[in-house]
Amino acid sequence: MREASRTTRERMADRLREESLSASALAREFELGTSTALTHVEHIAQTLTHTDEMLLVAPPVCRDCGFDGFDDLVNRPSRCPDCKSENVEEPAFRVDSE
Repeated sequence: MREASRTTRERMADRLREESLSASALAREFELGTSTALTHVEHIAQTLTHTDEMLLVAPPVCRDCGFDGFDDLVNRPSRCPDCKSENVEEPAFRVDSE
């Protein structure tokens, strides 16, 4: 299938099969807003429920203290609840076989 005839979500899912990427990295690569990229990732996860693949999420992690017990694993928190640092790594997404 030609690249031009593939949807953004199809190309994004293929990209997530290659490596783990954050929503902001996907946004830059596909020239989208971060929230739009995250919406695409959420939809990709829904479409994978009928396949032998799944969306894996590496949760956000505080780069200063290592805290990784955030309540929301998909969105990037503004700061760490433990040390109050704003140096928090974004969650990363990957499509992988079950």
